[in-house]
Amino acid sequence: MRRLFGTDGIRGVANVYPLTSETMIQVGRATAYIFKNKDRRHRIVIGKDTRLSGYMLEQAIASGICSMGVDAILLGPLPTPGAAFITTAMRADAGIMISASHNPFYDNGIKIFADDGYKLPDDQESRIEDLIFSGKIDSLRPIHSEIGKSFRVDDAQGRYIEYCKSTFPKKMTLDGLRIVLDCANGSAYKVAPVIFAELGAEVISASVGPNGQNINKNCGALHPEQVCSLVKKHKAHLGIALDGDGDRVAISDENGSYLDGDFIMAICGTEMLKERKLRKKTLVTTVMSNLALDRVIKEHGGKVTRTRVGDRYVVEEMRNKGYNFGGESSGHLTFLDYATGSDGIIGALKLLAVMQKKQKKLSEIAMVMEKLPQVLINLKVKDRKPIEQMDKVKKAVRKAELALAGKGRVLVRYSGTEPLVRILVEGEKPSLIRDLAQEIADAFKKAIG
Repeated sequence: MRRLFGTDGIRGVANVYPLTSETMIQVGRATAYIFKNKDRRHRIVIGKDTRLSGYMLEQAIASGICSMGVDAILLGPLPTPGAAFITTAMRADAGIMISASHNPFYDNGIKIFADDGYKLPDDQESRIEDLIFSGKIDSLRPIHSEIGKSFRVDDAQGRYIEYCKSTFPKKMTLDGLRIVLDCANGSAYKVAPVIFAELGAEVISASVGPNGQNINKNCGALHPEQVCSLVKKHKAHLGIALDGDGDRVAISDENGSYLDGDFIMAICGTEMLKERKLRKKTLVTTVMSNLALDRVIKEHGGKVTRTRVGDRYVVEEMRNKGYNFGGESSGHLTFLDYATGSDGIIGALKLLAVMQKKQKKLSEIAMVMEKLPQVLINLKVKDRKPIEQMDKVKKAVRKAELALAGKGRVLVRYSGTEPLVRILVEGEKPSLIRDLAQEIADAFKKAIG
């Protein structure tokens, strides 16, 4: 039974348990303890996005780290993949990112990285929980000169900018491209415009004025309609929308049409197959991706393997099986040859590299895949009653599966980051899948009262 950590770190409403200063001090202490294993000064880096509560939580976590005799290195606003990169670049013992990703500003959360830049596995998260809830951490207190200190690093953003640029083909530029860039008033608001501009693009920036409360608000990858509209207004070649912590990307083609992560995986995956760069000819995605992705990868000589929802599970599958590219339809994209997790900026750069190589419009390149119609209904829930105990829901799901006759699929699952149940139905007939999805949603409403 997990008590703090979910599918993507610890997340909740800021200043409400567990996202309180008191709990975060304990999390900082426990994290510092499990990584303090050598007779030397230890360091843990802390990055954050632009939420108002980030200041409070940053200080609490740093206090806990220092109280365990470990130094805290404060990076300031930086994308989640940037914090992971700095963790390894500075040879730190661990890294912590303070962010609730695409959630509203009043939420917050933390993600923890090991010294290799990868998110902690479940067993280490469980160890942190055990140290806190057993009370063991309370008796472990260094004193005198053994107490740690905290300090800020001023060049973290510059380091990450240069790193991202290095992932773009060295003999290629973005000269001649007009790009709309929506930074979601989040952690990439400073670094992203610089990266694309220094590679040669004309950048039209949007949502780059964070005030602590406007992160993800009607902008960014969560609301791609803004970048799509701006692309048409400015007659841009494409639009790029990042989410609040910069690990997710949404794309608009030159016509203002939204392209999700499945399209980007199809474009980059088929190109990698062509260039023999897709390791083991396998793309990794989750159960949420469209079945059309499997078909197009298979047509180009590859295959798709699926995991449960969550970019951490995509990365785990890639590392365990030796694959090098995967992602989610939501826009998390991981190029494991370049990063330890999903990175919205690098994902956009890899797509741009394909565009520049082919010298074609994005809408033409995106024709590589035609998605099956898909309906997704999100219902708010207070309690997570096991779905297998809901007879009416199971009956509605079975009915939908029979109606699809093997030419589609049904998926009902609880969100790992929000109080929602997600109902997905996919098939060839739009009217049919809409009706089937609504029937399942109605059954769920009755089951939960």
